[in-house]
Amino acid sequence: MYCTFSGLSVILCSELFLEDNAMEQMTLFDDREKTVPLASRLRPERLEDFVGQEHLLGPGKMLRRLIEEDQISSMIFWGPPGVGKTTLAGIIAAHTKAEFINFSAVTSGIKEIKEVMQQAENSRRMGRRTVLFVDEIHRFNKAQQDAFLPFVEKGSIILIGATTENPSFEVNAALLSRCRVFVLKALEEKDLVRVLENALTSPSGFLHSHVKMSGRQLQAIAAFANGDARTALNTLEMAVTNGEISAEGITVTDEGLEQCISRKSLLYDKSGEEHYNLISALHKSMRNSDPDAAIYWMCRMLEGGEDPLYIARRLIRFASEDIGMADSQALQVAVAAYQACHFLGMPECDVHLTHAVTYLSMAPKSNALYTACEECKRDVKERRAEPVPLWLRNAPTGLMKELHYGDGYQYAHDTQEKLTAMQCLPEAMADREYYHPTSQGAEAAVKKHLEEVKEWKRHERTAHKGTV
Repeated sequence: MYCTFSGLSVILCSELFLEDNAMEQMTLFDDREKTVPLASRLRPERLEDFVGQEHLLGPGKMLRRLIEEDQISSMIFWGPPGVGKTTLAGIIAAHTKAEFINFSAVTSGIKEIKEVMQQAENSRRMGRRTVLFVDEIHRFNKAQQDAFLPFVEKGSIILIGATTENPSFEVNAALLSRCRVFVLKALEEKDLVRVLENALTSPSGFLHSHVKMSGRQLQAIAAFANGDARTALNTLEMAVTNGEISAEGITVTDEGLEQCISRKSLLYDKSGEEHYNLISALHKSMRNSDPDAAIYWMCRMLEGGEDPLYIARRLIRFASEDIGMADSQALQVAVAAYQACHFLGMPECDVHLTHAVTYLSMAPKSNALYTACEECKRDVKERRAEPVPLWLRNAPTGLMKELHYGDGYQYAHDTQEKLTAMQCLPEAMADREYYHPTSQGAEAAVKKHLEEVKEWKRHERTAHKGTV
């Protein structure tokens, strides 16, 4: 805009400028409103509108009472994405009479933390409380988390952290001990359907778009979202955007919806807690001889993007740890599955992993090798390192022979039984036994044979002592 700066012209120019600027701001606001994601537009601001987490926010539950009575203390919200952690923080912000500061662990460092802490300390001295919400607190390193500690201890701040990771591993123990941990659960499908229905009838959602969707379609989105309200709303928004437009409104077709939910959004972090939860579930299902559950957890991992070679390596470990001598073929099957995964990769190798998982699930179980290994490792760490008996030592030099290395060694192949009564453990550990075979599968024969060997040796040693 071009203006002359004299008398009334300046005033008129200023008014025109302000009017144009206001109209521009309104237009920008409208454009921003259209581009704000549906999940953000529909974020509840009252406890009454919050969906899910009844174990925390139901009538009379602890967290609900703390919020309603404005008596909150430092706390951690732990749960998967899209279950309401940030929304709860916003509801607390609306209810509390304290100053509320929203802080992101993604964009803030030590400098920003210190500035906020100083601001909170000044408020405390003036008798005002400060509630500090830290989203994704697990992204802060130890030094950054330590910066909060003295201010939490003094009461300068009430800390509310949100995390998708297990706080036992990701939050400093000192800080964690001063916070209550509230576990938020993945939303149930019925809760997600409620969220979707509200989106279709809310003025902030699609009320004015007259969207036509069936209950079956909403149920399909809820199942696809896997407990995540944000995923459910984002999927709904995508489905509506790609719906068929007519004079009556927008119709979401089954074909269009299928394109939006062609791949399930599974919660899986290959370096996080869920990674270990799933491999634990796979391992324990195989140990419990439950092939159906084992195949399910294996497929969950593959669908989430897990490296099939990682799963195959875990199967190799399982074959010796949980099956061992009860079926030594299990180790060969597991190793073969690893090789098949290496040769073929995904998606073809999924059937080879299924083969191995099923075989290991149905094989007889024995942890005798695992317990033998663990017990022996404890002895090696805790007991004195005993010298190798002279008769078991090699004597490649003349000096070693002079020192009697190898004297008294008994060569088992020289005997008819292929056995000798020679003691192979150090003298101080002669009574130690590590391998205790079970009666499962092929290990039953191993157990019988080992008992016979031990009995023969006991007899020979007793007879030898009697002749000395």
